[in-house]
Amino acid sequence: MADILSRLLAERDWLLADGATGTNLFALGLQHGDSPELWNLAHPDRVRQHYRSFIDAGSDIFLTNTFGGTRHRLKLHGAEDRVHEINKRAAELARAEADATDRPVVVAGSMGPTGELFQPLGALSFEDGKAAFAEQAAGLAEGGADVLWIETLSAVDELQAAVAGASTVGLPVTCTLSFDTNGRTMMGVMPSQLGQLVHEMAPPPVAYGGNCGVGASELIVALQNMNKARQAGDILIAKSNCGIPEWVGDRIEYSGTPELMADYARIARDSGARIIGGCCGTTPDHVRAMRDALEAHTPGTPPEVDDVVARLGEISYGAKEQAESEDAGEMPAGEAARAGGRRRRGGRAARREESDG
Repeated sequence: MADILSRLLAERDWLLADGATGTNLFALGLQHGDSPELWNLAHPDRVRQHYRSFIDAGSDIFLTNTFGGTRHRLKLHGAEDRVHEINKRAAELARAEADATDRPVVVAGSMGPTGELFQPLGALSFEDGKAAFAEQAAGLAEGGADVLWIETLSAVDELQAAVAGASTVGLPVTCTLSFDTNGRTMMGVMPSQLGQLVHEMAPPPVAYGGNCGVGASELIVALQNMNKARQAGDILIAKSNCGIPEWVGDRIEYSGTPELMADYARIARDSGARIIGGCCGTTPDHVRAMRDALEAHTPGTPPEVDDVVARLGEISYGAKEQAESEDAGEMPAGEAARAGGRRRRGGRAARREESDG
């Protein structure tokens, strides 16, 4: 029997993912500096309330509260020896909400970056990185996750380690990078190179794309650049931040309105995405508007870059330059070393977005 994600993708033209985890947990009382992952143990009722809010808003896929669930992130809170317990519990809470829903919804086990540099730039070996992701994946799988959702990565080697580790438990795997540095990831990977990287993996992820970043317009252009190198049958993911973060009084708010995110959802569908959601700053109200927009939308041709900018906001010079290039951005031998490490074994510098997920 096909897994639920593959089954829904076979039945539906598009699936709606959820929004931010951190942003919405802050609204439920999480304080800056606290570990969202420890809330799975300390405040399971609030975590379930968070999950339910996105299911009720129309999400077909929602992510577990485990973005920082590797031992390398949990050690910042003295919880590195509780990886399995924390990830299993997060997935159990999500499974309970999914099973209480009268339509099929996908529990996606969120797996974010380790925050460590891989060798030779840092101390973490490829095998230790793979083991850390495998450890997290085992907890998520035992708790009832349907798919493992690797997100917000920047470097080739961490992506390879994450996919290799996640694949050890037999669940489908998806992956998204954050193209937040002049049209590239922080470690230099271009959107059009991601498809090549994915197809070099065994087994390859069932879907891939972009998340987080610096706003909806930048992610849309990254998605269009990704399309240059996609292969037949590839499933693309778009999960953009909700506009740009801004200080309002003593807190950060995101500039994207439900109307803007609804238009982003339509443009993402026109640009080839089949899984569409939001990232930092995206609330259930935004997701509800996105659902309404997608249900009423008849897909058209991808808009030109100038139209994307006019509708969603400015983009970086690097993203525009890639959009105007006919080059698909194939990654030749040795290029991975300039994109964050050696081709099979090496490094990245990760950062965690407080509102990611």
